[in-house]
Amino acid sequence: MDENRNIEIIESAEEGKGLLQEIFEWVLCIVIAVAVAFFIKTFIMTVAQVDGASMLDTLHDKERLITWKLGYTPKNNDIVIFQPRESTPENRKFFVKRVIATEGQSVEIDYGENAVYVDGEKLEEPYIYEEMHDINFNSSNYWVVPEGHVFVMGDNRNNSRDSRSESVGFVDCDAIEGKVVLRFWPLNKFGIVK
Repeated sequence: MDENRNIEIIESAEEGKGLLQEIFEWVLCIVIAVAVAFFIKTFIMTVAQVDGASMLDTLHDKERLITWKLGYTPKNNDIVIFQPRESTPENRKFFVKRVIATEGQSVEIDYGENAVYVDGEKLEEPYIYEEMHDINFNSSNYWVVPEGHVFVMGDNRNNSRDSRSESVGFVDCDAIEGKVVLRFWPLNKFGIVK
């Protein structure tokens, strides 16, 4: 009788060890998954949602995007997500705009011609939503982009608070969260964003 009872105790202890080991393995898997997701979101890519109409007709309100971060350096014509100066840790904000010029380049806007010039060359901008109007952000229509910054504008120029506005101004490259590479929602518009 004692031998059978000892066998039952041993089997019970082994079952308990098996259950604890399985729980430990599940917890470890969850911890690793969370760590990998955090690493990807912090250093590689992130998900963003368009809020507003400043990037019409390229991007629309409530569309969901994937941005690329790893090793990204801003280039002219890239669409980027960035934190404006007014963003704080308590009230984080993000804007989505198109890079018009990078450090050292000059930008001139001629509202009469509906044209943007970078380093004296008129940009071909087939993505513009409608003809630009002078919305009197400030008195200047000419800027030189300082080192470590970019000049951004929305594709819907008449409804975009961007680098033309003193409240946004030049965007520090360190404030850029990443380049928009993919639209994944709505599904009927799934694809690469240009």
